[in-house]
Amino acid sequence: MALKIALGSTQEITKPDCIQALVVEFIATFLFVFTGVASAMVVDKLGGDALVGLFVIAVAHGLVVAVMISAAHISGGHLNPAVTLGLLVGGHITFYRSIFYWIDQFVAASLASYLLYYLTGGQRIPVHTLGSGVGYGEGVIWEIVLTFSLIFTVYGTMVDPKKRSEGGTGPIVVGFVVGANILAGGAFSAASMNPARSFGPALVSGNWTDHWVYWVGPLIGGALAGFIYENFFIHRSHVPLPLDEEN
Repeated sequence: MALKIALGSTQEITKPDCIQALVVEFIATFLFVFTGVASAMVVDKLGGDALVGLFVIAVAHGLVVAVMISAAHISGGHLNPAVTLGLLVGGHITFYRSIFYWIDQFVAASLASYLLYYLTGGQRIPVHTLGSGVGYGEGVIWEIVLTFSLIFTVYGTMVDPKKRSEGGTGPIVVGFVVGANILAGGAFSAASMNPARSFGPALVSGNWTDHWVYWVGPLIGGALAGFIYENFFIHRSHVPLPLDEEN
């Protein structure tokens, strides 16, 4: 068992395939956050039963995740720094390209949140915070478990060579697990599973309450899922990216 991190090179950003992937990743992340945050704003605006509101948010996130992953196949459709980290520890993306992806994701999430704030005439942007009675420790564990579930599913349905060729259902399944996790954990930890999704609204609203939880939990969960799946379940015919700087 070992980490399989490929360093890569800073020169990657000058390569056409990397530039194209970054553009696609930016667009897909922007649209994902736009729809996800907008669904939470709709629930806030219209009010109603809390359970119905949670269901609406879960369905919106699950659908847009599935569609954006499918549409963003050029970049892999990560949409999420935790997904990028999970793939990094498994050797499926280089360290330097991961840095570029993370910048892409956070900028896209911030711009999507700012645009929603403008389009709604300054309506409050809902932020991820812990539910009533949920402490920091419980919140971090919730996010670790939920994000582990997400990245484990990404590996099992889209990364594992034995599954990639089976009909392209991976994005749909990943969308399902995102929706299910929001239904399961939304009332407790907000079920972010995504530091960028939490960062954009926090930046626009200026509300950083509990925010560190949505970095620590998802990044630990993503890294653990990538490490475990890569070392225990992927067939050894898979060859990770080289570990040198020539990528």
